[in-house]
Amino acid sequence: MNPIGVNSWVWVSPPSDAAIAELAPKIKAMGFDVLELPIENPSDWDPTRVAEILRENDLDASICAAMGPGRDLTDPATVAATQAYIRFCIDAAAALGGNVVAGPLYTPVGKTWRMDAAERAATLDRLAEGLKPLADYAGERGVRLGVEPLNRFETSFLNTAEQTMEAIARVDSPACGIMLDTFHMNIEEKHQAAAIRLVGDRLVHFHACGCDRGAPGQDDIAWPEIAAALTEIGYEDAIVIESFTPANQSIARAAAIWRPLAPSQDDLARVGLAFLRGLFG
Repeated sequence: MNPIGVNSWVWVSPPSDAAIAELAPKIKAMGFDVLELPIENPSDWDPTRVAEILRENDLDASICAAMGPGRDLTDPATVAATQAYIRFCIDAAAALGGNVVAGPLYTPVGKTWRMDAAERAATLDRLAEGLKPLADYAGERGVRLGVEPLNRFETSFLNTAEQTMEAIARVDSPACGIMLDTFHMNIEEKHQAAAIRLVGDRLVHFHACGCDRGAPGQDDIAWPEIAAALTEIGYEDAIVIESFTPANQSIARAAAIWRPLAPSQDDLARVGLAFLRGLFG
């Protein structure tokens, strides 16, 4: 049975030690197995303290990278700083006993530009050059990188599973795989189950999100086909709900959350968890 998780962005941005200490027992009581924690800034929360909080609440962890301005592995001017940030994320995952750092580990969310075939190939080469040492660093610590394709409104670089497979093939490391997110797949993939099968055993993390970024299952996404494809490829890792609190204006603007997606954030988590337990349990 897949562990079911939830991202702290459902309630708070950025998370802090105090917020995580309050959140962890609540999501455990709801029935979640995994707390996914974003790292917006390395100083937001202390991995050592949070590791204690998770142990006390019998929760596993995953790390979500927040690729904001200045975090770009395709720009020579920012590669070193971006690598330092991702190494911090890897160290945090290892400290928490987690095994994945996932997200759009290539350019800032919202960066879009036109590329011809030659420029795309060159950009893929630069990305591979930036990711290879990070994959080595992650693998040495028992952590895997999950490179996430995003929808066309958030990036012009990696939108589909096929494009992302091409990118990680250049890295050629067992510690560098793919994360898929149903919200983005619902926009970019003609057949979500086929995209999952294409990725196969390179899938290291999975976000289950409604088509409006709300609770999974409250929409017309092809959930039974998705669940069947995940079973077919032997995916046994976490299924994580990622949504966002409209209370934080900066994260709400970045994720285009212009209205509440549920009566409350707790309701969003509970409804999504019940659906996923029924689907994957």
